[in-house]
Amino acid sequence: MLDVCLLGTGGMMPLPYRWLTSLMVRYNGHSILIDCGEGTQIALKEKGWSPNPIDMICFTHYHADHISGLPGMLLTMGNAERKEPLMLVGPRGLTRVVGALRTIAPELPFEIQCKELSEAEENFSFEELRMQAFRVNHNVVCYGYSISLDRIGRFQVDRAKELGIEMKYWSRLQKGERIETEKGLLIPEMVLGAPRKGLKLTYCTDTRPTESIVTHAAGSDLFICEGMYGEADKQEKAKEHKHMTFQEAAKLAKKAAVGQLWLTHYSPSLTRPEPFMDEVRKIFPRAYAGKDGKSMELQFEESDS
Repeated sequence: MLDVCLLGTGGMMPLPYRWLTSLMVRYNGHSILIDCGEGTQIALKEKGWSPNPIDMICFTHYHADHISGLPGMLLTMGNAERKEPLMLVGPRGLTRVVGALRTIAPELPFEIQCKELSEAEENFSFEELRMQAFRVNHNVVCYGYSISLDRIGRFQVDRAKELGIEMKYWSRLQKGERIETEKGLLIPEMVLGAPRKGLKLTYCTDTRPTESIVTHAAGSDLFICEGMYGEADKQEKAKEHKHMTFQEAAKLAKKAAVGQLWLTHYSPSLTRPEPFMDEVRKIFPRAYAGKDGKSMELQFEESDS
């Protein structure tokens, strides 16, 4: 299960009812934060979640509305006597940017590790999660992220018995372990069926529509995408500032065949996204206007296969 929460859905500046951009994903007692705009800590408090289990913070880019909440977040973690290292991921220049921000958070009781992205696509992992960072098209270097949780095939008891594999090895094989025994090597493929459908979340913001977004969002259970403008007359402004309209995000969702689309990163001038959603759903019916605190539990599909 992946527990997903949009903490903040605003772009450019926070509003009394809308914090700046941030997303948290929780899995198996661990948390990943994507972006950390101003107000992220308050949004966490409102949700009832803690910053202490955050193991990784990924940044799309270094505009203030995506990273200005980081110093305060680090101080809160330090005041909670955190000792575990914190991994930060973002475009090239991350170490320099974080160093500058830490001028106001100089002493922390935990190590900060920085992973800088430089390629058009980079793959890395965290716990059992597969992470993909992919470059998008903004007026500074900017990345989207996909998070995938794979699911192995079902354990085939009859096959294990047929092969004479002792029961004491079953759970280890089911976890993907290779086992040396007196009778030879046991590998998971001997007793596992075909891989089952896993879970996938894709997040991107501050970009024009690109094929890289379609490629990486393809088949996602949940696609969270920038919708800076809902108004039809803002198309040229979106192009000028390298942002997206609601309709453009919906077209990407349709092309990528995703399960659901959540819009986020609204312009401060867009006080209510809902009036524009009927037109959006004509393009992609499973589109929803994101709002601060909007949550979802992504669950594996039930299957007997």
